[in-house]
Amino acid sequence: MHIIFVCTGNTCRSPMAEALLRKKTEAHTVSSAGVSVLFATPAAPNAVRTMQEYGLDISDHRSRQLTAEAVQAADRILTMTGMHKAVLCKLFPDAAEKTETLGEFAGHPDRDVPDPFGGSMETYRACAAEIANLLEESSL
Repeated sequence: MHIIFVCTGNTCRSPMAEALLRKKTEAHTVSSAGVSVLFATPAAPNAVRTMQEYGLDISDHRSRQLTAEAVQAADRILTMTGMHKAVLCKLFPDAAEKTETLGEFAGHPDRDVPDPFGGSMETYRACAAEIANLLEESSL
């Protein structure tokens, strides 16, 4: 199964989710992208440091815009918020059936993953913990 995690700029939440799922299982192909990426940028420094605390290295990550090709290739698309899901489904209506928020996928339809961008290490740690908890509660 090919899973894509989607957030806004693909520098914080979705690359952390991608790394955390890769650590959890090798049974899936995992990638990430953003709905609003203007150009490739590295992962946020605090995201890199937070993932290092999990024993993961995302220092080579570069943000990617979500493309029609990526959407078509995915078996499941997991967004960080309901807003990301709404934008994605508007841009790619044919992907609606395979798109849900990570919270929905984990059985918590009202739970979005808050954006840590620009926040402290504690904010990034809390975000990563939320992602890790939702992944643990999901069927992945």
